[in-house]
Amino acid sequence: MAEDSKSRCPWCEGSDLYRRYHDEEWGVPVHDDRKHFEFLVLESAQAGLSWSTILKKRENYRRAYHNFDPKTVARFGARDIDRLLKDAGIVRNRSKIESSINNARRFLEVQKEFGSFDAYLWGFVEGSPVVNRRQTLEEIPAKTELSDRISKDLKNRGFRFIGSTIMYAHLQAVGLVNDHLFSCYRYRELAGSLTI
Repeated sequence: MAEDSKSRCPWCEGSDLYRRYHDEEWGVPVHDDRKHFEFLVLESAQAGLSWSTILKKRENYRRAYHNFDPKTVARFGARDIDRLLKDAGIVRNRSKIESSINNARRFLEVQKEFGSFDAYLWGFVEGSPVVNRRQTLEEIPAKTELSDRISKDLKNRGFRFIGSTIMYAHLQAVGLVNDHLFSCYRYRELAGSLTI
C-alpha cells in the first residue's frame, strides 16, 4: 500500500493489513447480522492474542465457519469441533471453538426475540453511535459501562467468551462506538455521516 499523508490512529501504522482494516472497516456502523457474528467469533478468538494474528487468519475462519453463517455454525457437532481443532488456519483452542458454536445458538435466539441481532445490539445506543473525542490512544478504555451492560446481558442469555473487553472491541469494530482519534481522518468521515 502506498504511503499517504493522511493522519490515522497510530495503532494501524506499520502494517498494510492493519491500515486497510482501519481505513475500510473499523468503526463503520454495521447493520448485517452475519458481520456481527463474524466479529463476535473473531474477537472471542483474539482473547490473549494480537488482533493482527486474527486478521491474518480471517480468510481461514471464513472458510472454516462457512462464511460465518450462524445457522450453519449452530449445527456444528463433535465432528466439526475435531475438524476445527485440526485446522492450522484458525486458533485451535477447544474452549474458544466450543464457545463459538454455543454463541451461534444463542445468537439465533436473540434474532428470534428481537428480529435481528443488529436490532438487539443497536437498541443499547438507541440506534445512534457513541461518538467520542479521544485525543490519544491512552484515553481509549479497554471497556466501558456500556460494554459492561451488554456483556452482562449476553452472558445472562448464555453467551460465553464475551467479557466486557471483548464486547468493547466489538462495539468499536462495528461502529456502535467511534473511537477513532479526533486527529484521524476517519473520525470526521464517520462522524460526518452521522447525526451527533
